[in-house]
Amino acid sequence: MSEERPVVTVGPPAHGGHCVARLDGRVVFVRHAIEGEEVVLDVTDRRSRFWRADAVEILTPAAERVPSVWPEAGPGGVGGGELAHVALPAQRSWKARVLADTLRRIGGEEVAADVAAVRPEGVDVEALPGDDDGLATRTRIELTVDRSGQAGMHRSRSHDVLALAAMPLAAEGITGLGLLGPGSPWRSTWAPGARVQAVAPSAGDPLVLVDGEPAARRRTGPPRRSVRERVGTSLGELTYRVGGAGFWQVHRAAPATLVDAVLAAAAPRAGERVLELYAGAGLLTLPLALAVGPAGGVLTVEGAADAVRDARRNLHDQRWATLHHGPVDPAAVAAGAGADVVVLDPPRTGAGPGVMAAVAALGADRVVHVACDPAALARDLRAARDHGYVPTAVRAFDLFPHTHHFEVVVTLRRP
Repeated sequence: MSEERPVVTVGPPAHGGHCVARLDGRVVFVRHAIEGEEVVLDVTDRRSRFWRADAVEILTPAAERVPSVWPEAGPGGVGGGELAHVALPAQRSWKARVLADTLRRIGGEEVAADVAAVRPEGVDVEALPGDDDGLATRTRIELTVDRSGQAGMHRSRSHDVLALAAMPLAAEGITGLGLLGPGSPWRSTWAPGARVQAVAPSAGDPLVLVDGEPAARRRTGPPRRSVRERVGTSLGELTYRVGGAGFWQVHRAAPATLVDAVLAAAAPRAGERVLELYAGAGLLTLPLALAVGPAGGVLTVEGAADAVRDARRNLHDQRWATLHHGPVDPAAVAAGAGADVVVLDPPRTGAGPGVMAAVAALGADRVVHVACDPAALARDLRAARDHGYVPTAVRAFDLFPHTHHFEVVVTLRRP
């Protein structure tokens, strides 16, 4: 194998779950490797500017390498477990390095210096409470049915569906359903090509949806389309109702972690006004409304109609919260004039310069940015800086162990 395929020494990690190597002067993004390893490559994509490759043989393993916790996500396998071969503490160090590099490379030296001023020792990626091995943490998974009728996932960077024998990242409530394998009792509920979603809520029984419709091996009552979530926070236990196909933080400890992190970052006080952008089903809206109380107010903007319906149920008793369905754009932001605090939790593409400029124009005392992509965060921090807002606090959380994804919460203020 090593005589037929190229051998490289792997360089540092980069955003996207790969490391950077060079082969005859060409940049190669290598998955399933660790910096410093000498590996044999299977080149999977050749482009004019760079190649992509999998490390298929490890000639000199790094000390941080461990047996993969999910071999089916290894070379040639499914996506969603690209760091499963890296010891968990080393995964978090990897992500911290990627964050620092991305902020400097995309945000620029000034953004990197702003972050370093408040976190001179660097931004650690924090483990979530009770997460010792990163396994059985995902309360929501999505599968696709292959041609033989078995549930699986797409091969990394491919439309091919690979049947799965195991999904060790899924919560026990999901693995106990028996969705995987040729003998799955659920095979009668789906057809090849079907999309299968499984949800293990913090309260109540798991839910399975097939192509968006409730599925059940035995029907015992009306079909259930939503689940209840209980979130223990610094304000007490909060209860939510969320559509089974709707967005909710997937790590079992993520909702509570993010609520408390955002409350600490935003420091909302009784009587203040809050503008929340990309509000979803109200995970953050409810505690923000409770914090400001009836003397204050919360205005939210969310583009997904289903999420807004969920949020209205979840905020039914908080009459001082106004929930708006529509795109998050500068005009929608301007409706929040007079806000003391702005909280935004944009998708992976980020808020963008137009929204960030509109947020800055409000002149809020505190802006809290919750980011799930470091490149998008870097661009948004650059835009915020251009309008006078700089970080005063930064925290990062390992919401997605065994993948390259993580979450960052940044507080922005004008000096």
